[in-house]
Amino acid sequence: MKLNKENVMKVVFFLAALTSVLAVALICVFLFAGGVPAMAEIGLKDFIFGQKWKPGNGLYGIFPMIVGSICVTGVSLAIGVPIAVFCSVFMAAYCPTKIYRLCQAAVNLMAGVPSIVYGFFGLVLIVPLMNQLTGKDGSTMLTASIVLAIMILPTIIAQAETSIRSVPDSYYEGSLALGATKERSMFFVVLPAAKSGVIAGIVLGIGRAIGETMAVVMVAGNQPRIPKGLFKGLRTMTANIVLEMGYAADLHREALIATGVVLFIFILVINLLVSMLNRRTVHE
Repeated sequence: MKLNKENVMKVVFFLAALTSVLAVALICVFLFAGGVPAMAEIGLKDFIFGQKWKPGNGLYGIFPMIVGSICVTGVSLAIGVPIAVFCSVFMAAYCPTKIYRLCQAAVNLMAGVPSIVYGFFGLVLIVPLMNQLTGKDGSTMLTASIVLAIMILPTIIAQAETSIRSVPDSYYEGSLALGATKERSMFFVVLPAAKSGVIAGIVLGIGRAIGETMAVVMVAGNQPRIPKGLFKGLRTMTANIVLEMGYAADLHREALIATGVVLFIFILVINLLVSMLNRRTVHE
């Protein structure tokens, strides 16, 4: 009887794993079946490196959206990563026990807030503030980057804190015994020892930022052109898809699906980097 139950559970677990793999496979088939023919019809070079997106005129260049996605992700990382790392160090080494639970709950709550709420926060608070500071439209790359920086904080903080706590106490104590200060011991001994986990958290943050849609749509300005500065509007690949898919047809629709293929490849590369970092951590 016990053996039968074990066999049944093995089948259940196998089907659950198979369902996950099948879902990913179906997504790949859908994207590539709908997107690759469009790339072939438009021309891979014209599609990837074309600088004009005018479906009404038969122009389907997504290079401005690729550059916009990379730029807004890069600026958000420049803003968010230092804050996230310092916060994780504080929570792992310096946070008093009485307020640790409060900080942890706040980080977990940030991770669970829907992206549309972050977008609304940026729209009603950050956009008007940028408008007052610059005297121009506040829907800019910098505004979108600030919102994304806030959104990636919980992802990086959770991963970095776990990695810092996994470093043996002997590293920290040995550094103190040699005469180093607490700060030097933390930033020059413990943090480098946890670098693989911290980098993995940053890579996961990149995946969250580059795949974000609604928050960016609400605050980035949605201008399909190559970004010309922090205080100019832009359009990302995800925003391009969500803004036009509702009314797109024929080649226009297929070009949007092809944009999803490019985005999928970006995310695939990011996940591959995470896997490589995890393997490196295990070997170390």
